[in-house]
Amino acid sequence: MKKILALTLALCMVLALAACGAQTPATETNDGTAAAGALKIGGIGPITGAAAIYGTAVMNGAQIAVDEINAKGGLQVELNFQDDEHDAEKSVNAYNTLADWGAQMICGVVTTTPCIAVAAEANKDHVFMLTPSASSPLVISGDGYSYDNIFQLCFSDPNQGSASAQYIKDNALATKVAVIYNNADAYSTGIYQTFKEKAAEVGLEIVSETTFTDDTTDFSVQVADAQAKGAELVFLPIYYTPASLILKQAASVGYAPKFFGVDGMDGILGLEGFDTTLAEGVMLLTPFSADAEDDRTKAFVAKYQELHNEVPSQFAADGYDVVYALYEAALAAGVTAETTPAEACDLLRAQFVGSFTTDGLTGAGMTWSEDGTVTKAPRAVVIRDGAYVGA
Repeated sequence: MKKILALTLALCMVLALAACGAQTPATETNDGTAAAGALKIGGIGPITGAAAIYGTAVMNGAQIAVDEINAKGGLQVELNFQDDEHDAEKSVNAYNTLADWGAQMICGVVTTTPCIAVAAEANKDHVFMLTPSASSPLVISGDGYSYDNIFQLCFSDPNQGSASAQYIKDNALATKVAVIYNNADAYSTGIYQTFKEKAAEVGLEIVSETTFTDDTTDFSVQVADAQAKGAELVFLPIYYTPASLILKQAASVGYAPKFFGVDGMDGILGLEGFDTTLAEGVMLLTPFSADAEDDRTKAFVAKYQELHNEVPSQFAADGYDVVYALYEAALAAGVTAETTPAEACDLLRAQFVGSFTTDGLTGAGMTWSEDGTVTKAPRAVVIRDGAYVGA
């Protein structure tokens, strides 16, 4: 009887210890073992719904960075990525889930409108956020607010708009330009406004300016106006889904101008059911080109293709770079697994507005201004034979 009791007690102790161990967050390393004491990075973006191609790419790129970091040994990283379906309310809910989990910093939010909503909450809680792709200035400051804890890895909308106009002028792509933008979207409107200003400055004539909203599916009026007014190039500061419909509409009426987009169009080649021949010759400004010849890009592209059977987009590279930037800044600042989110926020901000620089897939020697904007050079890519190639 005593032996049975002793065995029973021993078994209970083992089960209790196992239960305690199961409650301790851990990070998977490349050999499948658990690494205790990891930095907790929360991620937020759409991995289901209409904008899932963006969030999924960011998540996948971020995870590759986490796996590389953990394989090196030393300070480990744990990534918890939450789906917000490109919805502001759901994004705030995702942020609250990550706060309960103990996220020390945030990789996100991926898209602009949800990021604006989450930024307000993160500012209240004093949690550091580095967004891979939410490019509106409203993410970091707006009417009555200016956040000191929200930073952008991507170009801001003003940068994209002015850089696009300058590129079109410098490369003599057109003199008469049409613009089709989404007047219900802060991202699209912000780029359009700075493009228009820069176009006037450098001598590009905008002959057609038409708009649409999120619910628009028929672009015949917009395309007809650009065609009737002789636009040689159509500038599309929009996401890839409406862009695909515009390309289809233009082809149906025999209108073949040059099309020039921004980073939101990156991903159009992966759109289900889209005839990629319609995008032949489309140009866009992006900080990442998958055909770049440097060793780091080639290794990343090879790993991404191995894991996901597709060429990574700029958004995947953004996610990868965000994790490395947060990790490197955390190392430099002495952030550990025991650092509170508020303490980590102060330490990370001091790095990002100080002398901290990082080399990534989307830019070499990236630095940040006091207002949270990044400094790096844009690249142009063109779609040829169903692939993005450097222009």
